[in-house]
Amino acid sequence: MISTDPAERRALIGEYVLGLLEQDQAREIAELIARDPQAAAMALEWEQHFLELSDRLDPSTPSPGLWPRVQETLNLGRRVSRWQAWWSDLTTWRLTSAALAMALIIALLPMPWRSETPPAIYTAVLQPPGEAAAPGWVVHIDASGTLVLDPLREDQVVADRSVQFWTLVDPKDGPRSLGLVEPGERLTLSAEQIGAVRAGQLFELTLEPSGGSPLNRPTGEVLYIGRAVVAALD
Repeated sequence: MISTDPAERRALIGEYVLGLLEQDQAREIAELIARDPQAAAMALEWEQHFLELSDRLDPSTPSPGLWPRVQETLNLGRRVSRWQAWWSDLTTWRLTSAALAMALIIALLPMPWRSETPPAIYTAVLQPPGEAAAPGWVVHIDASGTLVLDPLREDQVVADRSVQFWTLVDPKDGPRSLGLVEPGERLTLSAEQIGAVRAGQLFELTLEPSGGSPLNRPTGEVLYIGRAVVAALD
């Protein structure tokens, strides 16, 4: 049973956002967030807090073999149907979370003996706002700057709506559309289409009117959101 004490409840929601709760307790918190606007606001506050903390860290050079190991752990070459089964296992997601956390830690370790900075490889796991262990898409940007958006599930979208892909580098510049996305289908964009990428860059998918947002910014519900992490340097 979830505690009614505000401080304990806030702490539990913070642990949920980090993916640290056991399966039964995580399910209870997820249900609480779904029905309680105050709990949902707490989850968003925790998510923003953790993202702000990660933004303060300057990425550095990880080991050259890190991204291949992450790829092997995530089975990025598999088809969507296998992704769905793989990600439905909470134990597997915890191991994957640990691998991504390790990727971030290694990326942030100082390596002063390196004098040149080769092109970076980035990854971002996109999840519903305020939720943990519920990834829907994985973004991968290789050393050439090519972006691949891989689906982890096949969401159903009503006929009069579209899913739109966005990125945000600097809040002062505002979000930039990267085009429409077909649910359950891979999207590949060239370096010219996405521009320069940096650690902490925001990527998100929103539900928009058919054909996309009528404005130069998102207008609909945020379906999935995540930030780029340096996975390796080529």
